[in-house]
This record gives sequence, C-alpha cells and structure tokens, in this order.
Amino acid sequence: MFCRVVTASNTIVEIVLTVVAMLAMIVSGPAQAAMLSDAEAMFLDQLVTASVVLEQRCDGYEVDGAGGVQLGARLLGSPEAAMAMIDAYAAGIKARDGESYDPGKFRPDVSDAAGKTFNRVRADLIKDPIRACANYGDASVDRGLLRRY
Repeated sequence: MFCRVVTASNTIVEIVLTVVAMLAMIVSGPAQAAMLSDAEAMFLDQLVTASVVLEQRCDGYEVDGAGGVQLGARLLGSPEAAMAMIDAYAAGIKARDGESYDPGKFRPDVSDAAGKTFNRVRADLIKDPIRACANYGDASVDRGLLRRY
C-alpha cells in the first residue's frame, strides 16, 4: 500500500483507495475462513490428514479413493459435493506448488484450512513418526480414506 502526494484531490482519492484495500485484506481472511461448513471442514480435515500420512510415506497405507468419496458423500450429502471438495483441495495443492490449476475449482477457504491441517499433522509425523503414523493412519483407515496393504 502506498500514498503518493500529487495534489490535494488526488491525495484524498489515493488515501481512500489505500484504506479500502487494507480493509478488504483484513476482512477477507475471516470471511474466507467462515465459508467452510462444519461438514466441509470435517471432511477436509480428514482428507488432508490421510494425504499427509501418504506424503510422509507411513508404511502399510494406501489411498482408498472410493472410500474417500463415500465418506465425503455421507458428510456432505452427495458424491458430487465430495468430489468438489477433493477437487478444491487438489487445486489448492497445485496453486501452492506453482502448477497450473482450474481456477473454478480453487477455493481460498479450502486452501487455507488445508494448509493449517497439513502443517499440524506433518509436524506430529515428523516429531514422532511411529506413533503418529499409526494414530493418523489407523484413523484414516477407520474412516475409509486409506486402506492397509
């Protein structure tokens, strides 16, 4: 943000625009976070947890794609809603990694919430990999997101 002094009338306009832009940034964070329903937040948390278990290469677990969609459908009301959440999470990962993604599927609220869950679970897995892999991996199996091999 900047404020450039040229003339009195331009200065007022620039100050107003700067204030509006700063308020938009302050308000947009809470507004985006509030967009996730409780069911969406729960499914996303479980989805991200399972993906971190796989990302950290916890032995004995693999993805159960059908189980993940079924869980999402139970929580969100339909397989389409589950797939939309999965697609939003995937778009967030691609955006974070600098890859091309479908902007129509990207949701900042999903990306923000997923990042927080990812960091929390990954920190646990790094701190105590044996215990955390078993706890998070088994919970993901129980929910149907992962299966044992």
